[in-house]
Amino acid sequence: MSSTSRRALRRATTSFAAAATLVLVTALPASAHVTVSSPDAAPGGYGKLVFRVPTESATASTTKLQVHLPRTDPFASVSVRPVAGWTVSTEEQKLPKPVTDDGFTLTKAVSTVTWSATSGHGVRPGEFQEFEVSVGPFPEGGTVVVPAVQTYSDGSVVRWDEPTPASGDEPEHPAPTLAVTGTTDDDDSGDPGHATSSEEGSATGGSSGSDDLARWLGGGGLALGAVAVVLAATGRRRRA
Repeated sequence: MSSTSRRALRRATTSFAAAATLVLVTALPASAHVTVSSPDAAPGGYGKLVFRVPTESATASTTKLQVHLPRTDPFASVSVRPVAGWTVSTEEQKLPKPVTDDGFTLTKAVSTVTWSATSGHGVRPGEFQEFEVSVGPFPEGGTVVVPAVQTYSDGSVVRWDEPTPASGDEPEHPAPTLAVTGTTDDDDSGDPGHATSSEEGSATGGSSGSDDLARWLGGGGLALGAVAVVLAATGRRRRA
């Protein structure tokens, strides 16, 4: 290969690497939000809320997470899953008006759940943790909005409580939101291998960005390989 061809190949390689880096850097902030998902939420049923909490700070760890459960359609049942190295507490509040559920009248319900890291623990930079709450019953369709407050070891606080506007443009700190879909069909309830519509939607939504990026990078690699082949062939013809 001639020196001219080698220089052209190096320029193409550098350009591709820069473009790939730009895509990766651009994709990271969107995946760094505090989010909520559920593998089994269904209208009128009981299921699990999973809060995924990544640490965005480059120097501080996440040491506290507080989530605010709905009060308009409160959950009659709330139980938390322990996390090693963290303490958890709940707080009840009186409801604006009593709510009747399955023959019971609720005058108060769990309004906040707070996880606090013990000494020497926390979600370090570049890491994430998941916190789980078993709740129910879910509303009969629609969405569940669960604002969250993330506290760092340096004292900084990030409030994930901004609603998504009608335009669909994502705000800087969107509130964790779960779409309640799926079915409470008895045929599905006992099958751990069956994914509800909610789970399938979460899996699809969570992986689409990664799949698009993989396809983009794969296509770019093929294009770069094609450039190398052409330049090599050009160099051989010149030597001939």
